[in-house]
Amino acid sequence: MIESTPDGIVIAIRVIPRAGRSGVGGTRDGALLVRLNAPPVDGAANEELIQVLADMLDVPKRAVTIVSGERGRNKRVRVTGVSADDARNRLG
Repeated sequence: MIESTPDGIVIAIRVIPRAGRSGVGGTRDGALLVRLNAPPVDGAANEELIQVLADMLDVPKRAVTIVSGERGRNKRVRVTGVSADDARNRLG
């Protein structure tokens, strides 16, 4: 689910758009489950995902980038400036 890289981590994420409220909802199928209030229209859900992860991991938004799955529910997200252990502790 969370892989270490030389400059940070890569997280496997499963997104649920149009949820009642945004936040992490555990794991599903080996991926971090993230509920997003935004609909998957015009990149709104992706922007909210970046904001939610940046807030939870205490990094700037520019440190969070979607590596793959930009148009799907299963995504891989790179976060620089944080260790895998630190991310596990903050994401629960």
